[in-house]
Amino acid sequence: MPYLRVRYPCRLVMVEQLYWELALRHGDWTVGTIPIEKNKRLWCHASEGFLGMLHYDLPVYRPPSEGNNLILQATLGCSHNRCTFCSMYKSKTFRARSREEVFADIALAAEEQPDTRRVFLADGDALALPPDDLAAILDELAVRFVRLERVSCYATPLDLNRKSPEELTLLRKKGLTLLYFGVESGSADILARIRKGANPDKIASALGLAHDSGIAVSATVILGLGGRRLWRDHIEGTAALINRAPPDFLSTLQLMLSPEEAGTFVSRFERDGTPFEPQDDLGVLEELHLLLSRLNPPRPVVFRSNHASNCLPLAGTLPQDRDGLVAIVADARDGAAALRPEFLRGL
Repeated sequence: MPYLRVRYPCRLVMVEQLYWELALRHGDWTVGTIPIEKNKRLWCHASEGFLGMLHYDLPVYRPPSEGNNLILQATLGCSHNRCTFCSMYKSKTFRARSREEVFADIALAAEEQPDTRRVFLADGDALALPPDDLAAILDELAVRFVRLERVSCYATPLDLNRKSPEELTLLRKKGLTLLYFGVESGSADILARIRKGANPDKIASALGLAHDSGIAVSATVILGLGGRRLWRDHIEGTAALINRAPPDFLSTLQLMLSPEEAGTFVSRFERDGTPFEPQDDLGVLEELHLLLSRLNPPRPVVFRSNHASNCLPLAGTLPQDRDGLVAIVADARDGAAALRPEFLRGL
């Protein structure tokens, strides 16, 4: 089996689609790159300064907080793949990988990193797998990684609503303890415009199922999604939805459209003649101010706006830190606090 020596010792290599190069990462530093062909399949996994061969079907995406964890592809692509703001999996056709494929990757990863504590199941929504297949993967992970503490994956509203409370509780008992979930908006109108595939009631139902089963949810909403014309409906609906069905963690993203998706997003948004006018930073701060002012969840929600797309990084717990966060946003809106420079922003 071929190995590639990297300059610095590192226990994990993150996979990032970056100008069609594979970025070798050690902590926050890129220590080297490998040119690759577009959509090429390859294996990559590092252990003490060597790059081993763990199979990935590119591109691979993961939440920022999973950057130092083992990534295993249980599915390829996204089963929904219609959201107009997202270009992540447009180059892939969704399919569930077989148990044999996934188990082979687990076995190889266990040889390279037997002390793995956290695993992220990619791609877009591993929770789309049948409960029996997911349970088998979780069992195999538990056997191979004796120090395993957490397994996580992306989830869609449809994924969660298709599963019974008993099935979700079983998956949680087998180690699936965190789901990354895109709320995007609590406005029925905005959700339809972006082709989310769910209305506010379906999203609230999905969040409730996860909570009742004991699976933590890290949810995201997107500032700027309604543009200048529909921003208030977007934010008021979002605050109402979060207050109704609070996740454990809530983060904001700021709308950033790639050239590939901008045309589709705008044409779908404007289908009824309502023009889409992008928000500038001042408009986004107005949205963030209103959102935080309206959020009053019945149980604590850890709030963050520290994703690289945001113009103003914030951190706190709602509702206890709400007034302080609102004051910080007001200062930024009035020019008394610095915003993140645009050259430091990105997805």
